[in-house]
Amino acid sequence: MSTNLQKKPENRLRAGLHEVIFEADTRAGRLFDLVLIWSILFSVAAVMLDSVRSIRAVHGSLLTSLEWGFTILFTIEYGLRLSCIGRPIRYASSFFGVVDLLAIVPTYLSLVFPGSQYLLVIRILRVLRIFRVLKLVQFSNEANAMIRALRSSSRKMAVFFATVLTLVVIFGSVMYLIEGDENGFSSIPRSIYWAIVTMTTVGYGDISPTTAAGQAVAAVVMMLGFAIIAVPTGIVASEMSRAQNEPMSTQVCPECASEGHHHEARFCRECGSRM
Repeated sequence: MSTNLQKKPENRLRAGLHEVIFEADTRAGRLFDLVLIWSILFSVAAVMLDSVRSIRAVHGSLLTSLEWGFTILFTIEYGLRLSCIGRPIRYASSFFGVVDLLAIVPTYLSLVFPGSQYLLVIRILRVLRIFRVLKLVQFSNEANAMIRALRSSSRKMAVFFATVLTLVVIFGSVMYLIEGDENGFSSIPRSIYWAIVTMTTVGYGDISPTTAAGQAVAAVVMMLGFAIIAVPTGIVASEMSRAQNEPMSTQVCPECASEGHHHEARFCRECGSRM
């Protein structure tokens, strides 16, 4: 039984809702999450089918009804999640809180901006909760290790991208001066676009140098692209090798809804509330 009930909070209803909605270590909580995940999958499938013209022509009204039905269901669920959290703003601003909100907003926006309902495919992100539902804690550990590595390497990555941005601006400006408008390099921004495409080895080919000097500069940009393309991978990999995985539980903080706590944690690592 979750420690939420052992603490005997004043609001028994809120504690009961939290037990069902946020916890996956109880039968009710596990059933709730499995039903939710299947609902998400069906709703995403309905949105994808609605984008097929032939299917929409025959079953358009049914798909629209399903879309609104799932949206109302997820809206109620989102409201219940906020109501059973001690600090709803913390949950609303968290990753899953933002995803939950984005999972319902497009349908309401479609009343004003037709077509925006197709953005509902973002609901598929909510299926990430299956790692907690199935108690695949090892995947959560790996995910948290990756997050820690990305945070640790953020400054190095910022320096790297600033350097790359400087290079593409310089090379784009040089190519604008060498090739000019007559060869498709009509402006410095368009030339910078060419430098980005070339340095990242994408090579669309919509713009290409024709002069010998321009081709020489392009060769330099290509070589630099091969040289720097592995830099961010190396930065993140080195930080991941330093990140240490710790055993974690599926316990969710009843105050801020943060996850990823150590299996022996008694207090939330984010807000300090008792677990």
